[in-house]
Amino acid sequence: MTRDLGIPTLLERPDILSSAALCAELGFGFVELNANLPQFADPDAVDRRALRRAAQELGVGFTLHLDERLDACDFNPRVRDAWRDTFRRALELAAEAEMPLVNLHLSLGVYFTLPQGRAYLYEREGARFLAGLEALRSLAEREAPAGLAVCVENTGGFPAFAREGLERLLESPRFGLTLDVGHLCAAGNADADFFAAHADRLRHMHLHDCRGGQDHLPLGAGALDWRGSLALARARGVRAVVEVKTEAALRASARALREL
Repeated sequence: MTRDLGIPTLLERPDILSSAALCAELGFGFVELNANLPQFADPDAVDRRALRRAAQELGVGFTLHLDERLDACDFNPRVRDAWRDTFRRALELAAEAEMPLVNLHLSLGVYFTLPQGRAYLYEREGARFLAGLEALRSLAEREAPAGLAVCVENTGGFPAFAREGLERLLESPRFGLTLDVGHLCAAGNADADFFAAHADRLRHMHLHDCRGGQDHLPLGAGALDWRGSLALARARGVRAVVEVKTEAALRASARALREL
């Protein structure tokens, strides 16, 4: 294996040291802590001693996947401020634990389903949406330590207004892109052109297999060219998380990687 391949936080092993032990056992280099889980939701409450122990005794590093609901553009200023403060505290945690990156989903906000399709409120309130992202960018530029990347992940395809927002974030060298190859496959390669146009901003990858609309499959269990994706990560010098959801799937993926 390589230090640049990592594992996700699994529900079967939700605590830091158990995750780190599995990571070391399988020959991976780091664990991506998932702030959707309650033990990592509050950055201030994350066990720093366990992080240091995992690094010192097991040689395991960490990255951080922020809460998928994090929304720095929320129309409610109290909610928006709470998310921004959570983001700031997550950057502090990343700095203390010497994490190289935090991963972020770009919230598309609420949409109304109309006869002609989805009407996104952030698209209709585009100036407010962009202002919220610019405030997030400024916060990262002030608070993120040198060398820490804030990486935005693709999910189901970025609408045009979201692409404009991403362009605003990418104006800062603090921000980069996470290519989730399974999400890309499941969305019919909807964001392939955006990633091709911003290939120099790729900083992170979520690697899993995909068949049709089903993703997060073990490597080798779907139809995705995951070997090509891994080669891209290595060519670009970016970290990749084998983002499957169970320990059995992770062990199967580790076997596929060893065979490769």
